Amino acid sequence: MPSNQLEQLKQFTKVVADTGDFASMKQYAPQDATTNPSLILKAAAMPDYAWLVDQALKETGGEASVGAIIDRLLVLFGLEILKIVPGRVSTEVDARLSFDTAGTVTKALEIIGLYEKAGISRDRILIKIASTWEGIKAAEVLEKQGVHCNLTLLFSFAQAVACADANVQLISPFVGRILDWYKKNTGKEYSSTEDPGVQSVAEIYTYYKKFGHQTEVMGASFRNKGEILELAGCDLLTIAPALLGELQVSTENVIRKLDAAKAATADVAQVSFDEKSFRLAMNDNAMATEKTAEGIRGFSADIVKLEHLILQKRG
Repeated sequence: MPSNQLEQLKQFTKVVADTGDFASMKQYAPQDATTNPSLILKAAAMPDYAWLVDQALKETGGEASVGAIIDRLLVLFGLEILKIVPGRVSTEVDARLSFDTAGTVTKALEIIGLYEKAGISRDRILIKIASTWEGIKAAEVLEKQGVHCNLTLLFSFAQAVACADANVQLISPFVGRILDWYKKNTGKEYSSTEDPGVQSVAEIYTYYKKFGHQTEVMGASFRNKGEILELAGCDLLTIAPALLGELQVSTENVIRKLDAAKAATADVAQVSFDEKSFRLAMNDNAMATEKTAEGIRGFSADIVKLEHLILQKRG
């Protein structure tokens, strides 16, 4: 019998480390890892990782654009992470391309090209793209070219259905940020079983399994251990090191909460969205609209900060 909650969770769910601080993930032995601009910015500013920034500058040469240097830096972080995890790493496209389908496709192919030049096959890379209509359409194009995508900043059922219909490899519903919105707007505290972020992921998981969608569901952005335990059985869960640590030191029993066989018998209707109905559904969902926009702004701002960090280093 596994001795702690982390090992128990791994029996039903693929555990993914959510960090750019790859040194901290070794002790938790995750299968995969995810990064985002905020995590990379935080790591790149740490003295332990200054050598990666220096290496990105050196490898791209003095005349390279700051965008090219950042792409190289993201891939260098990814390459180090792939030395630790046996599975996949998620690397994010510039969030400022979130409403640019063609630009997202181009940037994703550039990132994949850098990984392939380093000898990494594309089946070990997930390209992270915001779950806008344009992002989902870009992912649909990329998947047809064998470039697998992780659709992030996902807050609604409409986004999840559109991703499944586009045959996206994986989605990352943001559990904690959904909870944040509801707490702020209702003034209520929620138990883990009432947590609207947990309920959102459970609804998406049930729908996917009921209708045979192959898109993987990876709960993300957790605020507490209770949210994670309520989603035991989800395809994947991406968890920050602090919460991985909490799971590792607890020996309480973990009970599987999500099960594909049970989901297959659920009484839910199949739906689909074209662009007009998708945009209307998003407009009708204040939480999803606000949190998607806020997330894109936040990641865009951190890319700009990363650019400034690079320019300061370059001198």
